[in-house]
Amino acid sequence: MQGLKAELLRGLWYVAAPGKSVRRGKMLPKTLMGEPVLIGRDNDGKVFALRDNCPHRGIPLRYGKFDGETVQCCYHGWKFDRTGTCVEVPSLREEQKIEFGRIKCGAYDCIEQQGLIWIYFPKDGETPAEGGQPEPARMPHFADDVAPTLGIMLPFPCSTDHAAFGLMDPTHAAFVHTSWWFKKDATKLRPKEKHFEPSELGWRMVRHKLPPQNLVYKLLGKDVETEISYKLPGLRIEEVHGDKHAVVGLTAITPVTEEDTEVYQFFWTTPGWVPFVRPLAQHLMTVFLDQDRRVVVQQREGLMHQPRLMLINDADTQARWWMRVKDEWKGAQSESRPFANPLVPRTLRWRS
Repeated sequence: MQGLKAELLRGLWYVAAPGKSVRRGKMLPKTLMGEPVLIGRDNDGKVFALRDNCPHRGIPLRYGKFDGETVQCCYHGWKFDRTGTCVEVPSLREEQKIEFGRIKCGAYDCIEQQGLIWIYFPKDGETPAEGGQPEPARMPHFADDVAPTLGIMLPFPCSTDHAAFGLMDPTHAAFVHTSWWFKKDATKLRPKEKHFEPSELGWRMVRHKLPPQNLVYKLLGKDVETEISYKLPGLRIEEVHGDKHAVVGLTAITPVTEEDTEVYQFFWTTPGWVPFVRPLAQHLMTVFLDQDRRVVVQQREGLMHQPRLMLINDADTQARWWMRVKDEWKGAQSESRPFANPLVPRTLRWRS
């Protein structure tokens, strides 16, 4: 937590990309968790993920060709199927035999769900089911085949820890998220009191009603409620619904390396008019998220001098919870035991 780097958590599902970013018969190369990953979509429309290295000479497979069924290395033409197994070596003569099943570039468990591509990064080669995480997180109110209405991603030059602290920090908005059109005056701080309780792989702000005088909430109908959950490996899920409509937001932290992160924001919505304002909405989302990005760029200048950080009660308690939950996850893995949430219900108070 103190430095520029963060220990990356394994044995969990990470958001790798929006489903629409990988078209049928195409590939998308990425660096995730410090590893070279090649995401593809086959002729049947199913996504897969390979380690982006040819085991022959190590060249990235992304420089090769993909015909919708196999990926061919650009160097010597070796071909690999969607499981990462070699199926052809062009240089072999008829009398030369080779056990193709032993030649693998490596593959990852990959699922497309609710319009997102998720990749599971194992700790010791286990399957997601063996690791106790058979599937990624699901967004409430929406079916598996429903993609987000809105979505953006920005690269953050910081570790997942510092990106996570920003997600759950309740007091920075009045000073960071200001514009001429939004919260221009940062001096009007109001007392807040929220109740929290443990949840799966993290904690949540207990479901509560939102003030009816807010015009935006009125678009969802009457009796609008919200619930916000935070869970490993870096997901913030906010559910807001009334008696007419629902909106679910996901902010996902995906590590590129120990000190670089991709931060995604998605919204699933039921109001039919939202797609018509998509360009404006995604522009405003980008402005908002970029304010957080600029802060971590500035913060990095200070962290390079290795200062001792000082957290205070209530306002920074969720940052402490993040580290406790993360440490428990690592401890459970090292001791080969089930994860036991270390948190207890608590009420936090601050001004923002």
